[in-house]
Amino acid sequence: MARYTNRKQYIDKLLSYKDKDLIKVVSGLRRSGKSTLLELYREQLFKLGVGKRQVQFYNFELPENYLNKNWDDIYFGIKNKLQADKPNYVFLDEVQNIPLFEKLVDGLFVTENVDVYITGSNAFLLSSELATLLSGRYIEISILPFSFKEYLTARDIDISNKYLNYEAFCFDYINETSLPKGVELREEGFDKIYEYLEAIYTTIVEKDITQRHQINDKRAFGNIVKFVASNIGNPLSPGNIAKTLKQDGQSTHHSTVEKYLEYLTASFVFYKVNRFDLKGKKQLATQEKYYLVDAGLLNVLTGKERTTDRGHILENIVYLELLRRGNKIWTGTARNAEVDFVCKTRTGDIEYYQVAWEISSEKTVEREFGSLEKINDNYPKYLLTTDSFTQDRNGVKHLNVFNWLLEL
Repeated sequence: MARYTNRKQYIDKLLSYKDKDLIKVVSGLRRSGKSTLLELYREQLFKLGVGKRQVQFYNFELPENYLNKNWDDIYFGIKNKLQADKPNYVFLDEVQNIPLFEKLVDGLFVTENVDVYITGSNAFLLSSELATLLSGRYIEISILPFSFKEYLTARDIDISNKYLNYEAFCFDYINETSLPKGVELREEGFDKIYEYLEAIYTTIVEKDITQRHQINDKRAFGNIVKFVASNIGNPLSPGNIAKTLKQDGQSTHHSTVEKYLEYLTASFVFYKVNRFDLKGKKQLATQEKYYLVDAGLLNVLTGKERTTDRGHILENIVYLELLRRGNKIWTGTARNAEVDFVCKTRTGDIEYYQVAWEISSEKTVEREFGSLEKINDNYPKYLLTTDSFTQDRNGVKHLNVFNWLLEL
């Protein structure tokens, strides 16, 4: 097998559901590493003593695996190869390319001694039809591009070398891409990375969104994508976006904007974060924030100078890391305070996070610490910055963001 960066977090999660009576659905952005993850997991099964004939792996991006075949042809082809009286592991990669694939998945799921794993690039996998058919019978594992720790590992950079970590983060990780193949391409120059990201984005727009949802006004759609990308970390609403576009001479109804945003989050280009009322302790339904799945896509979508907006880019990276760590995330708001992230951890605990590039002035110190200090409870509160020297204050723990990104 080719040399791959170990995605331990996801492998461990798959192993925890091994032989459980659930379909394992691996979802995520195109080229975020779903197929590679299944290959790594397959190798792990072999190491655990599973025989090679007990594993069947089908990549449905390859035409020979699905052309001129109905779902039932594939189903019976797989069934004929199953090993009797032994556990069997069936991997269906990009299974949404098969018409009526949900029947194939359901048929295998109810077959005795079959553990089913499927991947897909968009939310069509968990659309209403499949979710209804498989209700309560699947677990979704959503994969993200490389974390900073995985990125350093992929580049063979010593995680303990703080100088190299700083260089890799500030000049590479936030400017290039965290997508696995993009990291491989970096030796060939930034142009190759840009072309790769452009191709992925075009494919997502054409295949996953505009064709599937029959969007005719591609210009309006493209402008909405660019507007949201230019405003990562800022509160947005469909109405405000529509109003801004109208000022630029483009009339798009807010309900259309809302649908486009849903398509973009369903395809894992953006992640939506709802607001949380810190006083009333309830979720609010307006002025959400959006974060981009990979900071490198900003090159394609906005092309703007990064140093002017690096605070929001850092906030984006922290959001994705909190997501990787299994948190449910909101942005916190109150009459006199706002905090970047309110998190419910896997264990049900509450944590608060504020993010800033650096706190180089007294005004910045007061603003960033003050946002957390105004929250009147005893849950943990963290301020994450790139500063080497950290200073805790009034129960708020100030952490260096590079150390925090690498701590797990």
